[in-house]
Amino acid sequence: MRNDAMKQYKSVNLQAAVSAASPHQLISMLYAGAHEAIARAKGSVERNDIEGRTAQINKASDIIVNLKSMLDHSKSAEVSQSLDQLYDVLIAKLFEANRTNSGQMLEEVNTLLAEVSTAWAEIDPE
Repeated sequence: MRNDAMKQYKSVNLQAAVSAASPHQLISMLYAGAHEAIARAKGSVERNDIEGRTAQINKASDIIVNLKSMLDHSKSAEVSQSLDQLYDVLIAKLFEANRTNSGQMLEEVNTLLAEVSTAWAEIDPE
């Protein structure tokens, strides 16, 4: 019962944060969510928790698919095309990490994603 209440509380807090966030902050939140899911997937690999690994890799993949769908190719086409290709690579690596139970591949994905999310964080949203 207490666990359900905590989940509900976290959900309400997340909904409030999302509704108050700027578009720039929303992208940052997606990057943070992907990093968290990948870290949890890596922990699941270490514990040999197949179900947990799969769930977290699927979550990270879904987030990256959402990031990909938000790209605006009409603005800075070269950058958006590069990100589009990178997101495809990250998704493929996530599926391969799931298939091979590879914590090392998950770390590679997290490192690549960290480069992009760090660059995003440095952009002035104004």
